[in-house]
Amino acid sequence: MTPFGARVRQLRRQRGVTLRRMAEELSLSAAYLSALEHGRRGRPSPGLVHQICGYFGLIWDDAEALARLARLSHPRIVVDTAGLSPEKTELANLLAEHIRELPEATAIELAAVLKSSRDKLAK
Repeated sequence: MTPFGARVRQLRRQRGVTLRRMAEELSLSAAYLSALEHGRRGRPSPGLVHQICGYFGLIWDDAEALARLARLSHPRIVVDTAGLSPEKTELANLLAEHIRELPEATAIELAAVLKSSRDKLAK
């Protein structure tokens, strides 16, 4: 499941909306919406994210948060390490090899380190 899919599912459940009903009201197939939630489809288009925000009545920070999750939710990513240091290439390969068995707590810690680094660079 992707971060975007998890959030959409959470929003649906909070509002008591079935997957089938949401799919019908957005003119999507239930199979597509289910695959999107479970990470079996690529990241959603900005248009679909906007449509989902409208469906749930999300505005401002909540809408931007959902859009950010959508950008971070491609289930099959490719990391191009050409031109990077050997250490960065090794990190990318280790992550690719071991992501499935990585303990959840470790994944959370690694994500926090990377987010902190990103935030420092953005300043």
